Amino acid sequence: MHNPSFTSLVRSLSFAAVAIAASAATAEEREPAVATSDGRVRGTSSDGVDRFLGIPYGAPPVGNLRWRPPQPHGRWSGVRDATAFANHCPQLASPFGQASTTEDCLYLNVFRPARDDQEGDEGDDEGHEGRLPVMVWIHGGALLVGESDDYDPVRLVRHGVIVVTINYRLGVLGFVAHPALTAESPDHASGNYGLMDQQAALRWVRRNIRSFGGDPSRVTIFGESAGGLSVHSHLASPLSAGLFHRAIVESGAYSLTQPSLSQAEAQGQALADHVGCTDQTAECLRASSVETLLAALITASVVPDVDGHVLTQTIGASFASGQFNRVPVIEGSNHDEWRLFVALDFDLVSGPLTPEQYVGAIAATLGVPIPVAEIIAMSYPLANYPSPDLALSAVGTDAIFACNSRKVARLLSQHVPTYAYEFGDEDAPELFLPPVSFPYGSAHASELQYLFNMRSPIPTPGLTEDQRRLARAMTTYWTNFARTGSPNWFGEPFWPAYESARDEMQSLVPPVPAPETGFALDHKCFIWTPTP
Repeated sequence: MHNPSFTSLVRSLSFAAVAIAASAATAEEREPAVATSDGRVRGTSSDGVDRFLGIPYGAPPVGNLRWRPPQPHGRWSGVRDATAFANHCPQLASPFGQASTTEDCLYLNVFRPARDDQEGDEGDDEGHEGRLPVMVWIHGGALLVGESDDYDPVRLVRHGVIVVTINYRLGVLGFVAHPALTAESPDHASGNYGLMDQQAALRWVRRNIRSFGGDPSRVTIFGESAGGLSVHSHLASPLSAGLFHRAIVESGAYSLTQPSLSQAEAQGQALADHVGCTDQTAECLRASSVETLLAALITASVVPDVDGHVLTQTIGASFASGQFNRVPVIEGSNHDEWRLFVALDFDLVSGPLTPEQYVGAIAATLGVPIPVAEIIAMSYPLANYPSPDLALSAVGTDAIFACNSRKVARLLSQHVPTYAYEFGDEDAPELFLPPVSFPYGSAHASELQYLFNMRSPIPTPGLTEDQRRLARAMTTYWTNFARTGSPNWFGEPFWPAYESARDEMQSLVPPVPAPETGFALDHKCFIWTPTP
């Protein structure tokens, strides 16, 4: 009798064998070539990984294509060199991204286990046996900064998956809405160009990943911070239906309520005034230099908006109503998220927060009046924390990230298999910022180095043996989820699906993950998300 579970096990073992063989491959340089729908590309191969870098997935969004949905890239003749990263999207220099003023930036990168054949595999159209699951990474950076170049997914690839990393339009160029742009749109919408770029990249994957040996019926989107918000947006967006089959959200639940189109348009009008386009025309905006627009970021909308096209309702409303793209989800946050922002906004600017500044800092962080901040401070008394910095960090972590992440898990789990986690390595190295007056703990973005080899702007000590053990567990969880829709596999602690009644998460701590049930109490979620 045919046993589906046994067949799945055999297939999984075969994928594991592929990964082992790839990791054992020699470092001999090869030049693998693949035919895409736009033309042939030639990459590089070393250390058991084939890399195809800087592949265009859309036409350059320049000139009249600025602030329009991404358009198809034209075909090329011959073989396109895909051995180096291409441009990334315009942004100011920061610890989280490298400066760029180049709008020609719609490129992606494909990483796969090294293959013996030099050409792409375009056969085997029936089923997905022998094809590898695909993971599409959406980088973070507040929708303002960041680039695909910083994330080397070799550890994931060696688990037998194909990883695609992408660039997408950021900041003013990626998310501004304006009445003039809405008026010229056949969909009567504006903003969300960065999300449409991501959707275009997913359509490219659907068309082309088979040629790289990937399975277009097993595509997982995953992202951190603004990348996680983007994943939530695709769960909510009708335009993303069918483009992916699983979703992983790392620290992306910080924005469950998006502005309406009219609210976003008002911000766009303020931006136009700021850059000298007092006539409020699309022509004037398109004539503005990239440098001028980047300098005006402070006045612009850099979150998705409910434009009636890409998003027809807020993310929170979509999840609460059950009207979302129903696929299995991993949803999680870090125990000390807000410590990164306290360091960035206070310690590294004017020094450690003083007790006298505490209530005002709460008001500024949460956008609430001082009387409300005073009430919040009573639930987070300074006497309970080693410093005002850490007290404020707890407020920001709980209010903005932790309890929203739990809320999403509770909503999604009513409809789809949902696996909730908290990353909690209190000694995680800090990748982006120099030391400050308090320990970073498991700050925002600190889990990235457990999944990727990361470009870091500062020297870091690397991971200890216990932390490497945790990294192996996390890469196993993430890639098994991409393969089967469940993170579980032999050799790693069992991770049960989230159920509101049990309210249990997987605590990702070194050396070995373990279940935790005290998350809601630890983060005072009765204050921040009393329902659901």
